Amino acid sequence: MRDGEVIGEGFHAELGDLHAERAALADCRGRGEDPAGATMYVTLEPCAHQGRQPPCAEAILEAGIGRVVIGSDDPSEKASGRGPGILRDGGVEVEFAAGEEATAARLLNQPFRKHARTGLPLVTLKLAMSLDGQTATAAGDSPWISGPESQALVHRWRAESDAIAVGIGAALADDPLLTARPNPSGAPFAPVGDIKRTGTTRQPLRVVFDRQARLPLDSQLVRTLDHSPVLVVVGQDADSARTAALRDAGVEVLVADRIDAALSEFGRRGITSLFLEGGRTLAAAFLAMGAIDESRTFIAPLLLGGCASRAGNADSSRAGGAVGGTTPEEALATAGGGGSPAATGPARQVALSRDIEQIGDDILITARFKEW
Repeated sequence: MRDGEVIGEGFHAELGDLHAERAALADCRGRGEDPAGATMYVTLEPCAHQGRQPPCAEAILEAGIGRVVIGSDDPSEKASGRGPGILRDGGVEVEFAAGEEATAARLLNQPFRKHARTGLPLVTLKLAMSLDGQTATAAGDSPWISGPESQALVHRWRAESDAIAVGIGAALADDPLLTARPNPSGAPFAPVGDIKRTGTTRQPLRVVFDRQARLPLDSQLVRTLDHSPVLVVVGQDADSARTAALRDAGVEVLVADRIDAALSEFGRRGITSLFLEGGRTLAAAFLAMGAIDESRTFIAPLLLGGCASRAGNADSSRAGGAVGGTTPEEALATAGGGGSPAATGPARQVALSRDIEQIGDDILITARFKEW
């Protein structure tokens, strides 16, 4: 920015592609502008190490930028504080933002920050419920509780996530695709990340927590491996024949008896965000471990009454049951060493912050339980 005018902007669009600073400098030059002496605003401190891209601090010095305003620090060991130090040594004025701007930048980078600090992905739980607390519709009814605008938003969230997960109960009941589809207007989502795409829409890794390897070979997940990969997390005692059949079909199988072991493996693979979208017992297991960082809950303006859930238990479809189910075969062992998540006792978490907004006819409540 120079004299209050934006002369270039950019963002990190793909893993392995230009970082935001270099993209902004390229955009500046593409506009015929000279960045020398200008002020650069960044949400995350410029990197100073060689990775898939060269150090951004070097590019800033080479461009002659006069001032850099940084929204948030980089907590990773290989980067923390190095970039700002190099810039100051090179004569660049460096300032860290404060207040609302700093908070917004930090929250924008939560998946990166958690992965950098813990090696684990940020876990976000999505729920949809009726006014009377139901989270599932009766057999023969439309499976959708939330409206079309909310459904479109969920597809965008899928496209923004590295991985999306369901429990085997939800996979068997709904036979979901779990892909990110374009919004109703037909405009595709912005392509970001290096995970395989359908068209120009980024596709997440699709994960099923399936202790006994029960995912059917004719499920939509298995039949659409050409759209995006599928990983099934099974227990040590999973049937070897079913596990082999999944592998032969092209599904990746991860053996992990505990959710924390699975999350650690996801982190090692560079997965920074995990979107939980189905399975009350899976949600309960994550909650029992304190592994949920954020929840996004749609409340739809409708009443479903005491309709039976797909599992045949009316109470299990209520909002409380969404995070307190009692069918442990749907998920891996919990932090308590196996069995029902309810056996670990209350797992109440109070949100640090929350936002409420209207999406179409629905109300969306976003609650953040941890900040990184």
